[in-house]
Amino acid sequence: MASLGFTSNFFLVENGGSDAVDLRTLVAVSKPLVRSVGLQKSCSKSKDWSLRACSRELGTARAAPGTATAVAVDDGVARGEVKDGVLRVGVICGGPSAERGISLNSARSVLDHIQGEDLHVSCYYIDCNLNAYAISSAQAYSNTPADFDFKLKSLAQGFCSLSDFAAHLAASVDIVFPVIHGQFGEDGGIQELLERYNIPFVGTGSSECCQSFDKYEASLELSKHGFATVPSFLVQGLEANEAELAKWFERNQLDPVFGKVVVKPARAGSSIGVTVAYGTADSLKKASEIISEGIDNKVIVEIFLEGGNEFTAIVLDVGSGFNSHPVALLPTEVELQFSSNVDVREKDAIFNYRRKYLPTQQVAYHTPPRFPVDIIEDIRKGASLLFKRLGLRDFARIDGWFLPSKHLSPSKEVFGANDYGTIVFTDINLISGMEQTSFLFQQASKVGFSHSNILRSIINHACLRFPDLASHKDLPGHLPRVENSSQLAETSRKLEKRRKIFVIFGGNTSERQVSLMSGTNVWLNLQAFDDLEVIPCLLAPSNQHPLGTALSGKDFQLSSWAVWSLPYSLVLRHTTEEVLAACVEAIEPSRAALTSLLREQVMSDLMEGLRKQKWFSGFDIADELPVKYSLEQWILQAKEVQATVFIAVHGGIGEDGTLQSLLENEGVPYTGPGVMASRTCMDKVSTSLSLSNLAKLGVLTIRKEVWSKKDLLNTPILDVWQGVISELQCESICIKPARDGCSTGVARLRCIEDLKVYVKALEEGLLRIPSNSFSKAHGMIEMPNPAPEFLIFEPFIETDEIIMSSKTTNENASGLMWEGLSRWVEITVGVIGKRGSMHSLSPSVTVKETGDILSLEEKFQGGTGINLTPPPLSIMSDEALERCKQRIELIANTLQLEGFSRVDAFVNVDTGEVLIIEVNTVPGMTPSTVLIHQVILTVLKLR
Repeated sequence: MASLGFTSNFFLVENGGSDAVDLRTLVAVSKPLVRSVGLQKSCSKSKDWSLRACSRELGTARAAPGTATAVAVDDGVARGEVKDGVLRVGVICGGPSAERGISLNSARSVLDHIQGEDLHVSCYYIDCNLNAYAISSAQAYSNTPADFDFKLKSLAQGFCSLSDFAAHLAASVDIVFPVIHGQFGEDGGIQELLERYNIPFVGTGSSECCQSFDKYEASLELSKHGFATVPSFLVQGLEANEAELAKWFERNQLDPVFGKVVVKPARAGSSIGVTVAYGTADSLKKASEIISEGIDNKVIVEIFLEGGNEFTAIVLDVGSGFNSHPVALLPTEVELQFSSNVDVREKDAIFNYRRKYLPTQQVAYHTPPRFPVDIIEDIRKGASLLFKRLGLRDFARIDGWFLPSKHLSPSKEVFGANDYGTIVFTDINLISGMEQTSFLFQQASKVGFSHSNILRSIINHACLRFPDLASHKDLPGHLPRVENSSQLAETSRKLEKRRKIFVIFGGNTSERQVSLMSGTNVWLNLQAFDDLEVIPCLLAPSNQHPLGTALSGKDFQLSSWAVWSLPYSLVLRHTTEEVLAACVEAIEPSRAALTSLLREQVMSDLMEGLRKQKWFSGFDIADELPVKYSLEQWILQAKEVQATVFIAVHGGIGEDGTLQSLLENEGVPYTGPGVMASRTCMDKVSTSLSLSNLAKLGVLTIRKEVWSKKDLLNTPILDVWQGVISELQCESICIKPARDGCSTGVARLRCIEDLKVYVKALEEGLLRIPSNSFSKAHGMIEMPNPAPEFLIFEPFIETDEIIMSSKTTNENASGLMWEGLSRWVEITVGVIGKRGSMHSLSPSVTVKETGDILSLEEKFQGGTGINLTPPPLSIMSDEALERCKQRIELIANTLQLEGFSRVDAFVNVDTGEVLIIEVNTVPGMTPSTVLIHQVILTVLKLR
């Protein structure tokens, strides 16, 4: 097997065998990470890559209260690093709204896909108090703004005022790309600032933003322009008139006590604060809660649209300058799905924040929608018309509903009313989310745009409005033009020499959705390398084994599995179920024909405007179909084309040594540890046993009690509880699946009643345990599907609470509060290298925002979860940190890890002793993975 390792010169080299995996398979988590740590080819004929000394500081110094270190920001402008003719783009993220975490995700995605030799990106951040900072690109790869908010004064270039910030932008960038969602980003705030200083920017102007962002004002404007709207009632301030609201209920034939409505802020996005209410009293109560929580002082009460079909459409302006020519791409239907008892009870289901941004089987997307063709065309026509009439610019996302005739009875003169029903546009998103699998990229890829091409097209279009940017109007998209046959032949030769990488993700465990996120990120970013041909592949059960069936260990059979080789657009989904359904749908003849017809129509509409633009080098995503293989066929195909397999399958056969063994048997190189190490680390009990002799060296293990699900269900609960707490000698226990990860099924149990709730969830096969089901408040707990056969009880380890705040008013305060009573904190740390000489990256302290267990969101959803990298000096000294890293390396080498893995543990901040939790041989590689910051910091220390 081939894997990765370190030489004394910090080169990553292959560990035995030929044609091994090179460094890019490690740093595939982020293309900008490759740039940031300064990866360069050491020889044009060699596949080896080296880590050179970085030319700029990335802002990862350890922060202590009251200390400040001078840090040069990675803008490349002041030092004259940007060449003539290079477009300087300033990406601004953050903002005061609860969407600032999503904004950081969008900034990261823009960075991933636009920066190149012809375009330089500088990053800027607005905190929740509207203070502006120039930050390094490294900070954009934080999981959440809270990762660095508390140390901005020491790690970033701050500006005394927004006016100073604007003056800096005017001198340092050619055009601004605002990616602030919600307040100050979509309400016209940042746009007004930029307009005042005559700074070119991407997107809609300030006055149009202000009007469109306010849902109530936008509804009035839509009605004025002849569009159907949802009946609504405005609540302003805490002194609302219940009598007036009761009259509104009566006019709309709603019961004043039980009538179902939606209550939402007029000026907030991402479904923040959106809730369902029943009757007038409940409506006013929930409106008051939105106001008192400071989300908005302007609240809308709307009819709940039962039975309607929600959709969203991206609109792209392909006109010239101020001559608008909006074209709606293929819309997406948003389908809420309910399949289990716990879902059925969620009668107040809406497309909320969690469903928008975290992979969930509760939502499925269909692009194009499963509507009649005439309805799809009317949605596209209406969205384009709305875009133009509201004076929007460059791009936007417009949401709405297709309603059966019984919902609304508008005049036939109202746009969108026909025999099928009524099209209602409800929300205008001026700065659409730009996460990797967002609607922008889903819909763009369906009509031929890669991520890079659509983003660069948006920037190019914005440049047309500013004569001073004329020299940048030919900024190419993702693919250069091929001018003649000799260039075409040279391109063909290069393509033939490209090295094939098969990125495999999916599987059948509760971790499969995180695997999709990891695999998608790896696939997208490895495409940055011209000498690689990267093929995304979905591992899924074969037809006779539906998702959710256990297919590993003793039940494993090659015939149980299929692998789908995926075209670009089919990867951009939120769940493996959705990808698999899209594959089946794509090869269904009638659906494929319809999609192709609609795609051609949209591309034709786009080309009416784009053919006039010199910068547009053509569409770069082909209309391809998925290809299905058996697992055995796929491995033989990898062998035949001499491909390297990047394993991004978390849990199950991807992490227990099964897939590794199959690949080794055919001589196919792959990433990560070998067969035996994978098997050991997959089993938490085996991991502990393998490390049990290291106690004298400062490596401790947690006592475990293993129960089968069968015994747990058939033993009296009282006997289970008393037996476990007696054996483990503790009062509070942690229960977790023996062979699952990603926090699924992990819970703290304080009493026998908590155990009863957990066992009942196992017995009923619940997909999730609702919030606050236990004796103490907690968040929702995702449960493994299928239910685990074995479970582990452990003593619950108490760690010291760490509180983060960016709203401190004391200039000398760090925004980090930690009492340090128990002296233990939880960490996660990457290890990398060759077997026997693994190197520990800088640990990150993980901060739980709610409850006792890190949630699925906090671990893997960008914009949530706090990781302090490196541990602040106020928590852990340099000496203790170094001892901790030495023990992490001892763990990695004892377990015979190689390539790269992640260790989760508790660490004593005084002694550096490590109490092991688990080892992940296929760690998460999502866009915001903490491994990125750890690699950056490690490289900087070696300069």
